[in-house]
Parts: sequence; C-alpha cells; structure tokens
Amino acid sequence: MFACHYTQAQTRGLENCGFALDARIVALAAALFCCQRNNQIVTSVVWFKRDLRVRDHAPLLEASKRGAVIALYIYEPELIHAPEFDPSHLEFINASLTELSADLERLGGQLITRVGEASAVLEELHTQTGFTHLYSHMETGNALTYARDRRVKRWAVTRGIPWLEFAQHGIMRGTAPRPEWKIHWDNLMRSPVAPTPLHLETADLQTIQLETAGLQTPAALGLEPSLKTIQLGGSSAGYELLETFLAGRGREYQRQMSSPEAGWDACSRLSPHISFGTVSLREVFQRNLEQFDVYKHSDIVYAKSLQSLNRRLHWHCHFMQKLEDLPALEFENQNRAFDGLRESEFNRDYFAAFCEGRTGYPIIDACVRCLLQTGWINFRMRALLVSFAAHHLWLHWREVGIFLARHFVDFEAGIHWSQMQMQSAVTGVNTVRMYSAIKQARDQDPSGAFIRRWCPELCRVPLPYLHQPETLPPLLRTMLEVQYPAPIVVERDALKIARDRIYALKRSDPARQEGVKLLEHHSRRARSQRPAGALR
Repeated sequence: MFACHYTQAQTRGLENCGFALDARIVALAAALFCCQRNNQIVTSVVWFKRDLRVRDHAPLLEASKRGAVIALYIYEPELIHAPEFDPSHLEFINASLTELSADLERLGGQLITRVGEASAVLEELHTQTGFTHLYSHMETGNALTYARDRRVKRWAVTRGIPWLEFAQHGIMRGTAPRPEWKIHWDNLMRSPVAPTPLHLETADLQTIQLETAGLQTPAALGLEPSLKTIQLGGSSAGYELLETFLAGRGREYQRQMSSPEAGWDACSRLSPHISFGTVSLREVFQRNLEQFDVYKHSDIVYAKSLQSLNRRLHWHCHFMQKLEDLPALEFENQNRAFDGLRESEFNRDYFAAFCEGRTGYPIIDACVRCLLQTGWINFRMRALLVSFAAHHLWLHWREVGIFLARHFVDFEAGIHWSQMQMQSAVTGVNTVRMYSAIKQARDQDPSGAFIRRWCPELCRVPLPYLHQPETLPPLLRTMLEVQYPAPIVVERDALKIARDRIYALKRSDPARQEGVKLLEHHSRRARSQRPAGALR
C-alpha cells in the first residue's frame, strides 16, 4: 500500500467513472498522482550492477538529463548463491554500496536496494513508480547474468520501456572482428570522461514509501560471514590506489609484477575495483597516459611500467570480448577435440589437497593459503596454480575454475574462463604452458619470504631446502620439527605424462580439424556481425 494522500474516495471515484482498473493500475495511478502533485515525475531507473560509482557513469548522467532518477541496486539470490560467489564478494560490494549511497546523497539522490530476481524487482518498482526508462551499463558476465539480462530485455519490451545500455569496457555485442574491436576499444578509452551530474532530481520517495532493503548482511542472504581480510571496497579506495600507483608505487611494476611478494605493492591492485566498477577503466587508462607523458623522457623505467599497465587494460577487455564471442567457454573446451581428456580421471584427493594448500609444493600451498585469506594473488601465481592443477594433478579446469573464482575477490568471468582454458592447454591454438612449480618458486620467490609468510611450518627451513623441503636430511627435519607433507606427485614424472598426452592429442586429426572449424567460426561471424544492441 502507498501511504500518500491518494484517498480511497479518489480511488473509488476512478472506478465509478467506468474504468476497469485492477489493483496494479490503481497502485500505479496512486504513485503517479503523488509524484505529479510534487511536480516530480519519476522517469528513469538507473540500474547499478558492476559499476558502483558516480564518476564517469554515462547511464547516470543521461538519466539525470531526462528528469527524476531512481538509483537501484539489486541483490540477486541466483547470483549470490552461485558457486562462483563468496561472502568476501558481498563484503566488497557492501563497502562500495555504502560509499555509492553517500555519493548519490551528496548529489541529491538516494540509493534504493532490493532483493530478488531482477525482472520481478523491476516489475514491482514499475508498479510503484511508473518509471518510463531503464538505464545501465552493458555487462559481459557469466551464463547467469546473460540469462538474467535476456529476461529483463523481454520484460522491458513487454512493458514498452526503453532499456538504454552504455559501454564501459569497450565490449561489442556478439562477435567483432579483432581490428574493428581494437579501434572501438581505443576510441572508447580515449573518449571524454562522462561528467558527474551536478544534481539529481528524485521523486518524493518518502511520500510514496518506496522501500529500500538497505545493506544486506551475509546472514540475511543465507551466507556464512567472510573469513578473508580483503581490500577495501568503494570508489575512494580505488581512486587512491590509482593515484599512489601513478605517484611512485608503480615504478617497479614491470619488473616486480611476477613476484608474489614484491607484487603485493608493485601491482596496481585495481583489479577488484575494475571488476566491480568502483573505478572507471577509461579514467585509469587516461590517467595512465597522462603520467606516461610526464615520465617518458625523465624516467624510462616508470614509463615502461605505465605502458605495461595499459597493455594489460587492453588485454583485460580482449578476454571479456572473447567470452562475448564464445560464451560456451564457461563450460566447454574451446577445442572440443579435448573433450574427455581429463574429465574421467578427476582425483578428488588431489583436488582437496590443492584447495587446502597441502600439496607438498611450498609455492603452490603458499599461493592457495594467501588466496584463501586475502582474496588476491598476482597473475603469474594464478597462472602457476592453474598449470599445476591441470598438468601436475591432471584436474579438469572447470571445477578448479569454480574454486578459484569463488576466492578471487576480483573475479571477472571473461578473463577467468579464458585463462582457465589457456593455462590448461585445451584451446588447441595457444602455446602449451607447463610451469615447473620448483623453478617458479626459485625464480619468483628466491629469498623464500612469500613461502615463509604463508607456510609458517617451513619458517625454520634453511633456504637451500625451502623450495623442496622433501630434500631435507632426515636428522635435520627431526631437529627442526618440520611438519609438512611430501609432494603429492613427482613433478618431472607428472609433467612428462601431461606433455605426452596433450601434444599427442594436439597433433591428432580431430584436434586439427576442430581448430580449422574455430577459425572458420570467427571468419564467418566476423562477416555477419550481430547488431550492436543485441544480447550475447
């Protein structure tokens, strides 16, 4: 019921005039009457998804030009209870929503949150307010968000409500020829940043009692509390990271990004903020270019680091576009000739040891334990984990990918699933990468600082033995009281078996033929591109 001054007598008056009004239309008329009486007609909903900011937010800017705005965030149970979701994601989201709400209030607006399936929430909100337009950013997510967006699209068409979507990552709907996509991405990244609205006109939400669910706790959503100590969410934290990176912290980025220890500070650490949209990718790109111009003649080391970061921003979107092109990557081998390679041999004991950080390989166990406690490790160590799981342990990428997605606070579906397949060598076209866990430990953690931090049971092990503690002489092991498992597999033997099987299959006629089909697929779809507004 609406607690506005639209009386029962007025409702009956409408009914007595011969209008066959059902309860939904009566409620809608009531809401419109309240808004009109205050000279504030709700015209637009801005649906915040993975774009939790007010800076460089084209949907918010364009909606503000039309009239009154309702800013909406939906806690969607189907996404929250998906296997890729973790309470740490909710923690980051809630911190970001807290700041977003405050930013909107400074502009005169208000954030409304709801819990439910998106099209049902929008239908209820439409009944309550009669909004006429829906604004949001385009999203290239997983199969769940794709199906959700299709439902919302059908709902909007049924209600005659334009749904206006804006690009924020330079992704083109459907398949795009790579040269065309590159031009599109570059143009978007170099285009002017959308100014933040000076003021938001809003409906009198108190008068029509437009309810908000507020921030939802893990318990309220049926989740356990987060046990991680993660990065702080919110735009101010994200933009502060950007500025500290550009002001000095990122100077050694190119040289130190692969180190699990030095990379902790040398990496930008912007990934969760880009993933949840608390910072604008376009602003990151443009600020980076500005600083590159400052350093290109005075500090070549810093200039190369800034170039390296912008290349990775490009690759970030390249992989999102790849999932847009081939959405089945989330579930199926890109090269279907690799179907059955690992599926029937999935070793549950190996998988449990991997997920719990007790494989007997210190760098692997340190990475997993770090991830479980912080939600972040650097890219080189992510690639190492996937390679180890796929090749040393012969585990299929899908289940390993679900585990890692759940614990990466910066989980981005487009990047994640493409990388899972590439590092597992099932694309059939990419270089087969099999990392030695022992060599990577010595190369990337030569002092053992990272291993000692996350595997404290090895803290007393002398450096010559640290990367292979199984080589400790028995007497020394007893004296140091080292309680650490033996390697779960013998690396040399495991990698030889994996290499032989993968290369034999890669050279087979079915794999070659499937590769030709993939090339034809891209060529055919490049000639017949879907309309830019079509859903993936």
